[in-house]
Amino acid sequence: MVSSNNPPRTERVEVITSVQRRRHWTTEEKVRLVEETHLPGHSVSLVARRHGLNANQLFTWRRLMARGAFTAAGAGEEVVPASELRAAQQQIRELQRLLGKKTMETEILREAVERRRPQKVALARDLVARGRPVSAVASALGVSRPHLASSRQTVARRRGRPPAPDVELLAAIQALVADLPTYGYRRVHALLRRQAEQDGRPAPNVKRVSRVMKVHGLLLQRPAGGAETRRHEGKVAVAVRNTRWCSDGLEIAAENGERVRVAFVLDCCDREAMSYVATTAGITSEDVRDLMVAAVEHRFGPVNQLPSPIEWLTDNGSCYLARDTRRFARDLGLVPKTTPLESPQSNGMAEAFVRTLKRDYVRVSVLPDAESVLRQLPGWLAHYNDLHPHRALGYRSPREFIARSTQEALSGL
Repeated sequence: MVSSNNPPRTERVEVITSVQRRRHWTTEEKVRLVEETHLPGHSVSLVARRHGLNANQLFTWRRLMARGAFTAAGAGEEVVPASELRAAQQQIRELQRLLGKKTMETEILREAVERRRPQKVALARDLVARGRPVSAVASALGVSRPHLASSRQTVARRRGRPPAPDVELLAAIQALVADLPTYGYRRVHALLRRQAEQDGRPAPNVKRVSRVMKVHGLLLQRPAGGAETRRHEGKVAVAVRNTRWCSDGLEIAAENGERVRVAFVLDCCDREAMSYVATTAGITSEDVRDLMVAAVEHRFGPVNQLPSPIEWLTDNGSCYLARDTRRFARDLGLVPKTTPLESPQSNGMAEAFVRTLKRDYVRVSVLPDAESVLRQLPGWLAHYNDLHPHRALGYRSPREFIARSTQEALSGL
């Protein structure tokens, strides 16, 4: 049942009998409606519903009025959109720029009249020399700007700080190159860096070393050989020491025709030449077994077997493929691995060591006979292990790299 005490609710209904377009509100009506929302007991939604207006629109008018957008309208002044204001400001700035340009041209012309030079180009150069901008002078006098700019006599300014004196650096480089004539600027820089670290002073920059060596004709000639036609796709180097060793042999010829044959062992991580055998006869399987024992004792001391297996990478020489040699290697804990036939790149680290030994030591030494080769060979290998910079090791020597990466006690060959 409907209680008689409660009067029935009435709702306002607006009937549209014709096509209505968007209503246009004047500034006075907007201000009045916004002020009505601030009256006691009124709200934005109530005022909007009363006048058939969207509440969001009324909220927008109220926010704009709070920002002062209706101030000019209330004073009876004209209100322009923000876009027109920005365009007017941009036009004002452009007019100011043109005014300044014309003012400068007027000053240039006045100064040109006062100087009374017969030739226009000479007058333009004179004005530029007095500090006038090239573009303004060229535009005011009708002179080609590129021609005027090219005729300016400017003093070249050096960028950066002045170079340090090169006298001491040149003397140090010449001393190193005299003993190591096959070293390029990168290895020379590595040796200079090592000396600086030992003396506790800053090391020279590698680019500075290259520049000094180039100026004084100390750089090596670039190799002119072509690229290799056969490349090895595998990777010989390893990231952990004592996981792969490689071995190979080489032959050194003395001046009298005698020949010394050398076999060696390298670690494929730190590139240290751990042991070697040298003889004027051929390398036999017994020599290779002695080579294995010397390498194991150099790294692990007098042990009967390695604590963990190590790959033993060699080529297919008969001294390496001998049955007794491979059996002995397995008894020590070595895992024999051979390269594919006709693929010396598969043992590329050992091949690179052979090139380094011949280039940096054999070819720059006096070797009258085999005895002189055998006498100098230990010093070559000691220099290689202790001092020779290696690119793959950050231009550190093998034992310098070992000392930086481990706490292992080092011993000589």
